[in-house]
Amino acid sequence: MPTYAYRCRDCTRTFEVKRPMSESGAPASCPEGHADTVKLLTTVSLTSSSSAAAPAGGCCGGACGCGS
Repeated sequence: MPTYAYRCRDCTRTFEVKRPMSESGAPASCPEGHADTVKLLTTVSLTSSSSAAAPAGGCCGGACGCGS
């Protein structure tokens, strides 16, 4: 089940909520009881110990703008 990060606008606390993707847009209440929260944009980093994971020249040879 995915984990979504939120920040409370009242107390500035950051917290996470596990919920199904079908509920990803649902509002989340702060653990302190505040309702004014915002969903944060998070990224996932995938790494591999295999040298075959990325083509020569970077992740995509520079086509994605990675600078390789």
